[in-house]
Amino acid sequence: MYQYTAFDQEFVKARAAQYRDQLARNLAGKLADDDFRPLRLQNGWYVQRYAPMLRVAVPYGELNSAQLRVLAQIARDYDTPSAELIERAQSTQDKIGGIDAPKLTTNYGHFTTRQNVQFNWIPLDKSADVMELLASVNLHGIQTSGNCIRNITSDERAGIAVDEEVDPRPYAEVLRQWSTLHPEFAYLPRKFKIAITGAAEDRAAIEWHDIGLRLIRDDEGNVGFKIYVGGGMGRTPITGTVIREFLPWNQIINYLEAVVRVYNGWGRRDNIYKARIKILVKAEGQRYFDEVNEEFDRILENGAHHTIPQVELDRVSACFVLPPVDVVSDEAQEKAEQALLAQAKADKEFTRWLQQNVTSHQNPGLRVVTLSFKRLGQAPGDATADQLATAADLADKFSSGEVRVNHDQNLVLPWVRIDQLAELYQAAKAAGFARANVHLLTDMIACPGGDYCALANARSLPIAAAITERYQDLDELFELGEIDLHISGCINSCGHHHSGHIGILGVDKDGQEWYQVTLGGSDGSFLSGPSKAGKVVGPSFAAAEVVDVVEAVLDTYRDKREGHETFARTLNRVGFDVFKAAANSARNTTARAA
Repeated sequence: MYQYTAFDQEFVKARAAQYRDQLARNLAGKLADDDFRPLRLQNGWYVQRYAPMLRVAVPYGELNSAQLRVLAQIARDYDTPSAELIERAQSTQDKIGGIDAPKLTTNYGHFTTRQNVQFNWIPLDKSADVMELLASVNLHGIQTSGNCIRNITSDERAGIAVDEEVDPRPYAEVLRQWSTLHPEFAYLPRKFKIAITGAAEDRAAIEWHDIGLRLIRDDEGNVGFKIYVGGGMGRTPITGTVIREFLPWNQIINYLEAVVRVYNGWGRRDNIYKARIKILVKAEGQRYFDEVNEEFDRILENGAHHTIPQVELDRVSACFVLPPVDVVSDEAQEKAEQALLAQAKADKEFTRWLQQNVTSHQNPGLRVVTLSFKRLGQAPGDATADQLATAADLADKFSSGEVRVNHDQNLVLPWVRIDQLAELYQAAKAAGFARANVHLLTDMIACPGGDYCALANARSLPIAAAITERYQDLDELFELGEIDLHISGCINSCGHHHSGHIGILGVDKDGQEWYQVTLGGSDGSFLSGPSKAGKVVGPSFAAAEVVDVVEAVLDTYRDKREGHETFARTLNRVGFDVFKAAANSARNTTARAA
């Protein structure tokens, strides 16, 4: 993974010291709240429903075990609200439609779809202490909020995926360094998100970002970028449009300067709902593309100061140090494979774990293993302090001290020896991380929703818990096959409900929590097909109806599928209307039962 240079380390520490001074002046009344707000936002500090929320950046998803242990320490020592605050917050958590509200939890971190980690209960007067603790292991919250270029995300298998054309991590790091504290782009019309991949399968949902970058090679083997612009969810879900089929890799910063500069000049600042680049691209279309390309030409004519020299890419690439993984000989690999086959024949759970949680690696003696944090009684994306510390121990023992955060809110061990898979399975099982539900229904994505977020219209976690409880039988989950279920508590779409095969959106209806259901979305993965937004199933549903609606949709899938056809393919073949009718029938059945 990337090894911070002395400059990187000092930069992060200086930023933490700067924040401590700003906080001290604010708490002393010398810096007004309105003046402090943009400063704390650019360091990742929000004020949410009950307490401050910290968002920590995990650039392109890589974490080492030392960083995980610091995250565990923050969860254990700082994510600790007073008993009075918890009691007051819990008292607002009423049942919704007969579904019990989950108990508000503390002392945990929450992994997001954009490879960040969030904490929901850190007191503001302790925030500078946390910033310094993060800086001690080269972590920070810089530009994880505010109207700037946010944390750049990537494929969790970057550098190790068998379907990878080009390792995107050095390019992502070059872009991170370029975008951090960029003076021209510190006050954009709205937040701005970039995702990058170099693999055939899109595991980074690049078309759902303001800019999506796909590393490719031309017929001569030259490396370049296919560039998508104008993707995003929210009130107006739009997938990105290709603005450039092939751009030489060394021109990427110059081209992004043009893309963001034209957006910065044209983007609307008078209406927060129309300020994202997707609205500009939709409104202006080719006119915007032409202006970007003209600006790019001007940049080239004026000296193209951000053309990346080969020596700079080599310097950054050299900072990605391969871990000290012992080479697995062909003989040892064959022996390990035979042992795994024998164990799999005798252990159904182990077989399923190998099938769902383990995938191939560029090194044939290694495997990539997903630790599933999705289980009954725990919200999607959440990891307790003890779980974070345990994951660090597993990383040290089985993955050369490295983990990756993925888009699906799980942790991935990227450097596991094939002859250690059986031992890892037992250790992960003891820790509760070995449930073989990766990519199955209960491996759902969900935002914190109205239980924590001040922007949410409804709570997502009780719905997630109710669906998880209904579908606990692994035999049934495997029979249903791979299904993406995504839940958002509001139209901001932090749970990416638009791209779910089944999407659930919390909405406000006369002061009550209701839920809109969508079907047929896709994030661009092989499982899902081309990126697209799901279609809405009629009027919204009451909370008590949602689980029954999901069950009716899945029962229709079971009835209509052919052979081992996936849910996504069955829906596309049979048609949306059949599933819509089933969903609305469930609404009527639930109403009669009530």
